Amino acid sequence: MKITILGGGGFRVPMLYDALLACAPRLGVDELALYDISSERLNRISVVLQGQAAASGGVLLPFTCTTRLEEALEGADFVFCAIRVGELEGRVIDERVPLNAGVVGQETTGPGGLCFALRTVPVMLELAEAVARHAPRAWFVNFTNPAGLVTEAIQGVLGGRVVGICDSPTALCRRVARALRRNPEDLWFDYFGLNHLGWLRAVRDGERDLLPDLLADDARLESFEEGRLFGGEWLRSLGMIPNEYLYFYYYASDAVGAVRSSLQSRGEFLLEQQHAFYAAGGDGPAAALHAWHATRREREARYMEEARSAAGLDGRDEHEMDAGGYEGEAIAVVEAIARNQGRVLILNTANASSLPFLDAGAVVEVPCIAGSTGIVPTAVGDVPGHARGLITTIKDVERTTIEAAVSGSRELAVQAIALHPLVPSVTVARRIFDAYSAQHPQLRHSLR
Repeated sequence: MKITILGGGGFRVPMLYDALLACAPRLGVDELALYDISSERLNRISVVLQGQAAASGGVLLPFTCTTRLEEALEGADFVFCAIRVGELEGRVIDERVPLNAGVVGQETTGPGGLCFALRTVPVMLELAEAVARHAPRAWFVNFTNPAGLVTEAIQGVLGGRVVGICDSPTALCRRVARALRRNPEDLWFDYFGLNHLGWLRAVRDGERDLLPDLLADDARLESFEEGRLFGGEWLRSLGMIPNEYLYFYYYASDAVGAVRSSLQSRGEFLLEQQHAFYAAGGDGPAAALHAWHATRREREARYMEEARSAAGLDGRDEHEMDAGGYEGEAIAVVEAIARNQGRVLILNTANASSLPFLDAGAVVEVPCIAGSTGIVPTAVGDVPGHARGLITTIKDVERTTIEAAVSGSRELAVQAIALHPLVPSVTVARRIFDAYSAQHPQLRHSLR
């Protein structure tokens, strides 16, 4: 089996390689191709991977690095895609522009996510077309944010062989299971929504729903991140546990104030940190691996820091610092398809009839049955009105953004920003878009 990683010089690639080292013999993975537009980044990450291979006790998983897309794709069975159009410098702009207008500045939520998508969708469509030409039988596993929106944009090219993944829903389910003192493998998690816009509605053990008892227990709610972030009173009001990214909707002004008062945005922190990591090339595999681990540890410690700061919370739970991330989700998809497991995974895929108030092609994030014949979303049914309304609105915003990116329409881009519930007026939306256009060359030249 050949796996190709688009964005192979990215900082998180060693996480994937480590997971692949553990499962390659079982899955028959014997070739890994890393593709990136930057040979410098590829070189730095390849040394880290050499360090991982040396530390693995003799497990062999050969990899190649290339800046030639066709070479990377040829013969691939699975294509992982984790690219960042505009790099971290672009993310800093995505976050700072809305903040200057008093709006949430976050990579995937609000105007920042829409601007990111406007730059990313055209590039992703080109990559999808290259996959269709050079690896037509490959499964395309998308990590690129905004994951749900991007997955929907490339469905027209790759059809049902594209799936979007995110580790956030699984992490929430894992934390809830720990609070319940139960094995997550023994539970059914009734989760629904869009990427970074979902809710855990029930947790069933085959006999009853365990969530009401958890919501009534303040001590147990305080034992995990979402319980502390949203507070027992609000969670009981909802009767559900929201994905952590819903903090930016429920506590928007608090989040804006917290980020404005901090010395650095998340993007600025990552830009500074990763610039230092990539600039420190020249050391051997062991030293490069050590530097990568230290950088990752600091990165993970500050994940979602703006939301925790706004909520008055301390640092992250040590359990989460050591838990697996999106690499585990990616490997789970590969294993479920390659071994036809019929495994239940929370994924981003075409709705079919899972959420009956959305059309069949809308990409949703729900429990799915994953096997060799494809990804089949389970039936979620109707959901509370407030969640249904927000999902419907954001889906329309996502689709308007895709249309704007494909057509190059400034009018549609402004409309998408203005219709987002975190943006207070059309005037503010125009101001945000004009500021993005002034600072992002890609938008200045592609949207008119």
